Amino acid sequence: MDVLEGIERELMLIARHHVMGKRRGDGMERSAYLLLTRLEVEGPMTIGQLAEAFRLDTSTVNRQVAALLRAGDAERIADPAGGLARKLRITAEGAGRLAGERETHCRGLERVLASWGDGERQELYAVLTRFNLSVEEVEGREWPRASDAVGGGVVR
Repeated sequence: MDVLEGIERELMLIARHHVMGKRRGDGMERSAYLLLTRLEVEGPMTIGQLAEAFRLDTSTVNRQVAALLRAGDAERIADPAGGLARKLRITAEGAGRLAGERETHCRGLERVLASWGDGERQELYAVLTRFNLSVEEVEGREWPRASDAVGGGVVR
Protein backbone atom coordinates (compact mmCIF):
# COMPACT_ATOMS: atom_id res chain seq x y z
CA MET A 1 0.00 0.00 0.00
CA ASP A 2 1.21 3.48 -0.88
CA VAL A 3 1.94 5.76 2.10
CA LEU A 4 -0.65 8.30 0.96
CA GLU A 5 -3.25 5.52 0.68
CA GLY A 6 -2.34 4.44 4.20
CA ILE A 7 -2.72 7.99 5.54
CA GLU A 8 -6.05 8.36 3.74
CA ARG A 9 -7.28 5.10 5.25
CA GLU A 10 -6.23 6.08 8.78
CA LEU A 11 -7.93 9.49 8.45
CA MET A 12 -11.09 7.75 7.26
CA LEU A 13 -10.94 5.48 10.31
CA ILE A 14 -10.45 8.43 12.67
CA ALA A 15 -13.58 10.05 11.21
CA ARG A 16 -15.45 6.75 11.62
CA HIS A 17 -14.52 5.93 15.20
CA HIS A 18 -16.66 7.21 18.01
CA VAL A 19 -13.89 7.17 20.59
CA MET A 20 -14.78 10.47 22.13
CA GLY A 21 -17.70 9.27 24.20
CA LYS A 22 -20.36 9.61 21.55
CA ARG A 23 -23.01 7.03 20.83
CA ARG A 24 -25.60 7.27 18.11
CA GLY A 25 -28.12 9.92 19.16
CA ASP A 26 -26.15 11.02 22.24
CA GLY A 27 -24.76 14.48 22.73
CA MET A 28 -24.65 17.47 20.47
CA GLU A 29 -25.05 17.27 16.71
CA ARG A 30 -21.72 17.55 14.88
CA SER A 31 -22.84 20.67 12.99
CA ALA A 32 -23.88 22.36 16.25
CA TYR A 33 -20.54 21.48 17.84
CA LEU A 34 -18.60 22.94 14.90
CA LEU A 35 -20.70 26.12 14.66
CA LEU A 36 -20.58 26.79 18.40
CA THR A 37 -16.84 26.15 18.48
CA ARG A 38 -16.35 28.70 15.71
CA LEU A 39 -18.55 31.27 17.47
CA GLU A 40 -16.74 30.61 20.75
CA VAL A 41 -13.32 31.33 19.25
CA GLU A 42 -14.17 34.03 16.70
CA GLY A 43 -17.06 35.80 18.39
CA PRO A 44 -20.31 36.93 16.78
CA MET A 45 -20.68 36.13 13.07
CA THR A 46 -23.33 36.55 10.39
CA ILE A 47 -24.93 33.63 8.59
CA GLY A 48 -22.91 34.63 5.52
CA GLN A 49 -19.64 34.62 7.46
CA LEU A 50 -20.44 31.17 8.87
CA ALA A 51 -21.38 29.87 5.41
CA GLU A 52 -18.08 31.16 4.01
CA ALA A 53 -16.09 29.76 6.94
CA PHE A 54 -17.54 26.28 6.42
CA ARG A 55 -17.88 26.53 2.63
CA LEU A 56 -21.57 25.73 2.90
CA ASP A 57 -24.65 27.15 1.23
CA THR A 58 -26.37 29.81 3.33
CA SER A 59 -29.60 27.78 3.34
CA THR A 60 -27.73 24.88 4.97
CA VAL A 61 -26.23 27.17 7.61
CA ASN A 62 -29.65 28.79 8.16
CA ARG A 63 -31.14 25.38 9.01
CA GLN A 64 -28.27 24.57 11.36
CA VAL A 65 -28.48 27.99 13.02
CA ALA A 66 -32.25 27.64 13.45
CA ALA A 67 -31.60 24.50 15.51
CA LEU A 68 -29.05 26.38 17.65
CA LEU A 69 -31.55 29.19 18.22
CA ARG A 70 -34.36 26.76 19.15
CA ALA A 71 -32.05 25.00 21.62
CA GLY A 72 -31.02 28.31 23.18
CA ASP A 73 -27.36 27.67 22.30
CA ALA A 74 -27.05 30.84 20.20
CA GLU A 75 -28.85 34.15 19.90
CA ARG A 76 -29.20 36.86 17.27
CA ILE A 77 -27.70 40.22 18.19
CA ALA A 78 -27.10 43.55 16.52
CA ASP A 79 -23.69 43.81 14.91
CA PRO A 80 -21.34 45.07 17.67
CA ALA A 81 -19.44 47.01 14.99
CA GLY A 82 -22.61 48.83 13.94
CA GLY A 83 -23.23 46.98 10.69
CA LEU A 84 -26.74 46.33 9.41
CA ALA A 85 -26.59 42.53 9.44
CA ARG A 86 -27.58 40.68 12.59
CA LYS A 87 -24.96 38.39 14.03
CA LEU A 88 -25.10 35.16 15.95
CA ARG A 89 -23.50 34.81 19.34
CA ILE A 90 -23.09 31.77 21.54
CA THR A 91 -25.21 32.03 24.70
CA ALA A 92 -24.07 31.16 28.21
CA GLU A 93 -26.24 28.03 27.94
CA GLY A 94 -24.64 27.14 24.60
CA ALA A 95 -21.15 27.71 26.01
CA GLY A 96 -21.99 25.42 28.92
CA ARG A 97 -23.29 22.68 26.62
CA LEU A 98 -20.25 23.06 24.38
CA ALA A 99 -17.93 22.76 27.39
CA GLY A 100 -19.78 19.64 28.51
CA GLU A 101 -19.53 18.09 25.04
CA ARG A 102 -15.81 18.93 24.88
CA GLU A 103 -15.32 17.31 28.30
CA THR A 104 -17.04 14.16 27.03
CA HIS A 105 -14.71 14.12 24.02
CA CYS A 106 -11.66 14.57 26.25
CA ARG A 107 -12.74 11.72 28.55
CA GLY A 108 -13.03 9.47 25.51
CA LEU A 109 -9.59 10.53 24.32
CA GLU A 110 -8.23 9.88 27.79
CA ARG A 111 -9.47 6.29 27.59
CA VAL A 112 -7.87 5.81 24.17
CA LEU A 113 -4.58 7.46 25.14
CA ALA A 114 -4.35 6.00 28.67
CA SER A 115 -1.25 3.98 27.85
CA TRP A 116 0.48 6.84 26.02
CA GLY A 117 3.16 8.88 27.76
CA ASP A 118 3.14 12.67 27.91
CA GLY A 119 5.78 12.86 25.18
CA GLU A 120 3.74 10.68 22.84
CA ARG A 121 0.63 12.77 23.46
CA GLN A 122 2.58 15.97 22.75
CA GLU A 123 3.97 14.43 19.57
CA LEU A 124 0.49 13.42 18.36
CA TYR A 125 -0.80 16.91 19.15
CA ALA A 126 2.08 18.52 17.23
CA VAL A 127 1.62 16.28 14.17
CA LEU A 128 -2.16 16.79 14.08
CA THR A 129 -1.72 20.56 14.42
CA ARG A 130 0.85 20.62 11.64
CA PHE A 131 -1.44 18.52 9.43
CA ASN A 132 -4.40 20.84 10.01
CA LEU A 133 -2.27 23.94 9.38
CA SER A 134 -1.14 22.40 6.09
CA VAL A 135 -4.76 21.75 5.10
CA GLU A 136 -5.61 25.36 5.95
CA GLU A 137 -2.67 26.61 3.90
CA VAL A 138 -3.75 24.59 0.85
CA GLU A 139 -7.35 25.83 1.26
CA GLY A 140 -6.14 29.39 1.67
CA ARG A 141 -7.84 30.07 4.97
CA GLU A 142 -7.07 29.50 8.59
CA TRP A 143 -9.28 28.10 11.31
CA PRO A 144 -9.13 30.48 14.27
CA ARG A 145 -7.59 28.94 17.36
CA ALA A 146 -7.86 30.05 20.95
CA SER A 147 -4.54 30.79 22.61
CA ASP A 148 -2.61 27.57 22.88
CA ALA A 149 -1.38 26.83 26.39
CA VAL A 150 -1.07 23.05 25.88
CA GLY A 151 1.59 22.71 23.22
CA GLY A 152 3.54 25.88 23.80
CA GLY A 153 2.35 27.44 20.57
CA VAL A 154 1.33 26.46 17.10
CA VAL A 155 3.62 24.08 15.25
CA ARG A 156 4.42 25.17 11.70
